Amino acid sequence: MHALLTQDHVDTFQRDGVVLIKGLFADHVETIRAGIERNMKEPGPYAAENLKEGEGGRFFDDYCNWTRIPEFEEVIRNSDVGEVAADLMQSKRVQVFHDHVLVKEPGTSKPTPWHQDGPYYFVDGMQNVSFWSPMDTVRGASLRCVAGSHAWEKPVLPTRWLAETSFYPNEDDYMPVPDPDAEGMEIREWEMEPGDAVAFNYGTLHGARGNTTESRRRAFSLRLVGDDARYVERPGPTSPPFLGHGMTPGQMLREDWFPVIYQRT
Repeated sequence: MHALLTQDHVDTFQRDGVVLIKGLFADHVETIRAGIERNMKEPGPYAAENLKEGEGGRFFDDYCNWTRIPEFEEVIRNSDVGEVAADLMQSKRVQVFHDHVLVKEPGTSKPTPWHQDGPYYFVDGMQNVSFWSPMDTVRGASLRCVAGSHAWEKPVLPTRWLAETSFYPNEDDYMPVPDPDAEGMEIREWEMEPGDAVAFNYGTLHGARGNTTESRRRAFSLRLVGDDARYVERPGPTSPPFLGHGMTPGQMLREDWFPVIYQRT
């Protein structure tokens, strides 16, 4: 097991779908910060400014850029994140799914809505993990995750963040987006230093408050999959779409698009 982890980390991740990993990217903070700045200056095709008219601040988000942002690729390939992911997922192999950058500038009141990532993706399987790592000290704008939500019987309805409409036509297959604060759910959140990481399952309900501080809140996310990950069709375009992938239901993700970054011998 990787030196950053104990058996309790693994047990907590498997049971609750979320755990804090202190210092996962601590040696790579400056590299990731440089990559985020490059990303914001050179946004990709999926870049968005997630604010409605009249909302203050700036909420920038973009994903699927690691193949064109060399700083992101360096961290993905040369950090210990693949081995840590394998331990948490209890998987022999780890593939990259995609990267995601979320930046809330000072005075950005817009929260990140409660959601599960899994319903947006064309991936099925329980061996998966997202790492959310701030590149700034966070106190009140940290990631918030509902413990155990990855094991709920029904997934949560995926919605478009700005329009607040259903992402797919089959709404009956999903449960409505809950209000974890009002419903007294067990919410995990931590004060975090740059390079710390929250590891959570694709099925874990999560969100974040707005950034009402005078400091930036730059976050780098990395989504990885393990042995049981398979392509699944959704009733509409997925996010990310990965157009032209050519995969069929039940197929493992193609390694030329989603490379293996760790293989346990």
